[in-house]
Amino acid sequence: MHLHRPAGPGPAPAYLWAAAAVTGVALLALPLRDRLDLANIIMLFLLAVLLAAVRLGRGPGILAAFLSVAAFNFFFVHPRLTFAVSDMQYLLTFAVMLAVALITTHLTTDLSRQAEVARGRELRMTALYEMARDLSAALSLEQIQEIVSHFVRRGFQSEARLLLPDTAEALQLFPPGNPAAAPPLALARDSARTGQPLTGDGWHLQPLKSPMRLRGILALAVGPGPWQETPEQQQLLETGASLVAIALERVHYIQVAQEAQLQMESERLRNSLLGALSHDLRTPLTALVGLADSLVLAGHLPREEEELAQAIREEALRTSALVNNLLDMARLQSGPVTLRKEWQPLEEVLGAALQARAPQLAGHQVRVELAADLPLLELDAVLMERVFCNLLENAAKYTPPGSTVTIRAEPDPCQADRVCIQLCDNGPGLPPGREQQLFEKFTRGRDESAIPGVGLGLAIVRSIVEAHQGRIEAGNLPEGGACFSIRLPVGNPPALPQEEA
Repeated sequence: MHLHRPAGPGPAPAYLWAAAAVTGVALLALPLRDRLDLANIIMLFLLAVLLAAVRLGRGPGILAAFLSVAAFNFFFVHPRLTFAVSDMQYLLTFAVMLAVALITTHLTTDLSRQAEVARGRELRMTALYEMARDLSAALSLEQIQEIVSHFVRRGFQSEARLLLPDTAEALQLFPPGNPAAAPPLALARDSARTGQPLTGDGWHLQPLKSPMRLRGILALAVGPGPWQETPEQQQLLETGASLVAIALERVHYIQVAQEAQLQMESERLRNSLLGALSHDLRTPLTALVGLADSLVLAGHLPREEEELAQAIREEALRTSALVNNLLDMARLQSGPVTLRKEWQPLEEVLGAALQARAPQLAGHQVRVELAADLPLLELDAVLMERVFCNLLENAAKYTPPGSTVTIRAEPDPCQADRVCIQLCDNGPGLPPGREQQLFEKFTRGRDESAIPGVGLGLAIVRSIVEAHQGRIEAGNLPEGGACFSIRLPVGNPPALPQEEA
């Protein structure tokens, strides 16, 4: 903060005013020299020295001290109007008078300087308090920019600019304005990289360091001359920059929390809509399947009409499967999944899934390779059957007829307390780089595809596997084809009863 002495004369007029004050005292005391004691006249000169030191500073006070001794000797000590001294005792008087005047000047100017420092410290604390108070209520970057500009104009008589990182972590002027009036971005990047203040091209750049990371750069327009900051300025700028960085970090996390809240509300609304829509569609679809079956079973239909009824039944079943997926996804996302776990042999769950998907797998070769030492697994058989049904259905849909689907299960070689189940095929494989993205809701391997589906099957699979404290991964085999790996915990299965010999 720029601190100034109270308004007063400049250096040269100050010395003239000091000399004038001493002259005025001498002229005032001349008519009274026969009526006043010399000690009282000395007090008048000391009063002039004191006033000169208080109002004009140390240099004019010292000049007033010497002029006071000279004027007292010249006008009031015998022989008068000369600097000769008839009594040598006056030399001691002059020395004491000069010493008192100089000491008075020194003490007075020191007290004035300390008072000035105290006033400056008070102004700095007031400015920081006001900025901290305003920043604590700021909820947007625009408000922070306005508060910072006011603080810099008040404390440094300068203009301020903020350089904030964008989504790509590149520093950009905020708010966007005239590039000609902006600090150099190259210098700002150097300051951000080193974390140290830098000065150049008429700007002083101060990094905004928050407890978590660098939040940007505070730029002060300092003009073409060199930037020379006092310790008070440096402390004020560093403290202000810390407050601004904390405010920026707080606003950032407010925005993150708002986005998360909005996403949660959107997800909750979407799940509610999906659940309601799916529930309302199940009844008419079930009725449509029943009516189509009734037409086929009634017999005595022409061949074309029987094929049409069969097509209606198949499309209704396919639509019903999609609706079931929507309903299951809404149920899984509405809250914690309630599992009805029982100790099950894995081959029974796999057998039920293969039987349920036998029509889709009719044109494929299915190989099942289960290790002989597989333990019992604590599973929700219905949900885990749904996992294998969805994976088998995907393999049937996305591989050409005649492809081989292989199911393997064995103890995980990497984790002794896990079982690894793999479902692989020799089809075209998964889109490279999107293997894990396929487990997100409404995500499909090919955005534009004639294969029916809404992209919920793998999302349901992952939710069910994770509810069993397991993990699922997807990848492509080196020889071609997709492979899904499920790792489930073994737990402590109960001992099987021993058969009597």
